[in-house]
Amino acid sequence: MAIHRHILWNGQITEAADACLKPGQVGLLSGWGVFSTFRVMNGALFAWERHWARMTRDAKLLNIAMPEDAGKVYQDILRLLQANDVSVATVRLVVVRNGGGLWEGPGSGLASDTIALTAPMKKWGGSVRLGIQPDARYAASDFTRAKILSWAENLRWAERAQENGFDEVVLLNERGQVTECTSANIFAVFGSEVVTAPATDGCLPGITREVLLEEIHVPGITVLERSLSLEDMYRADEVFITSSTRDTLSVSEIAGRPIAQKGSVRAQLSEAFQQYVLEDVTRRDSALALAR
Repeated sequence: MAIHRHILWNGQITEAADACLKPGQVGLLSGWGVFSTFRVMNGALFAWERHWARMTRDAKLLNIAMPEDAGKVYQDILRLLQANDVSVATVRLVVVRNGGGLWEGPGSGLASDTIALTAPMKKWGGSVRLGIQPDARYAASDFTRAKILSWAENLRWAERAQENGFDEVVLLNERGQVTECTSANIFAVFGSEVVTAPATDGCLPGITREVLLEEIHVPGITVLERSLSLEDMYRADEVFITSSTRDTLSVSEIAGRPIAQKGSVRAQLSEAFQQYVLEDVTRRDSALALAR
């Protein structure tokens, strides 16, 4: 997925082709940074506060200096969207640590660099086929639940899944429990219960997952956390994955085994979630219009 022409770098809008990062920036060499991916609708960033709170929490864990003014970063990203002339897009926001470690260089003179890129929304299709990756998450690690820049394992697992004819891959922890996918959380439906793995099993708690657990209330449907096995996936009425750019996307197969699609629980949650997104971005768009 190619990025748009302009990027945001430490508050400045610049051409993506211009050199602005320097050798010796430790975060780039070591993956020492945090990031989040946002959905943009009507020129507004969905769930901005939730994304920023997670980045701030993860940055504290990794001892990375976050920008002090979240509001300014938000406004800078809006300027980036205007520069790229897009109102529907995906935004990747990255905060990269500059100092520390053996290979430290001059960097940009800041404790960390703040970078934002935009790209078109990806079309994911109507469902996904998943492979399986054993021992991919270590549940006991305090870094497993952080969204950090060291993403090569996830990228290679996803790439390998696609080489084998799948779209994504289910990541299992050291106990053989289901945790998540490389860039999505996973849910299983049992009657009126919708279950996703707890963060203590080694999943990265995504923003869409958080909203489904905390904000989406459909009569007769309960969304909760509980440990899941592959056998649970196989016997579920429905299985779906979630992310900021996927909403809720049905799983049709896991490792060659078809997954039943019985009932309409996922569809009901998806409808409620889409309404929540619309209300969120409409509120932000209205606030921006008043500010102008």
